[in-house]
Amino acid sequence: MSTTQIVTYAVIAVVLVIILLVMLKLNKKDFNMEVNKLVKCLGGKENILDKEVNMSRFKVTLKDVSIVDKEGITKLGAKGIVEIDNQLKIIFGPDNRTLMKYINEMK
Repeated sequence: MSTTQIVTYAVIAVVLVIILLVMLKLNKKDFNMEVNKLVKCLGGKENILDKEVNMSRFKVTLKDVSIVDKEGITKLGAKGIVEIDNQLKIIFGPDNRTLMKYINEMK
């Protein structure tokens, strides 16, 4: 292998790493934006009394369930929403723990 080929492969590798890092950062930013939208659909962070993650469900206890935008939550990717008294059990899937982390960082 010539020096020119080695340099070419090194440049390609560096460019690929940079692209990967940019994509990861954008995905994190997009996820953070989605969490902000979810909190807004739940009536704002002041409306959230408690939250809990259980497998694929995100359980949230709210002050006022009547102000929740369930359609908006569904548009954000919820596969199901169950309302019991002042609690919502929202089925999102495997991203629940990350979701909980982002919401905790907001408060």
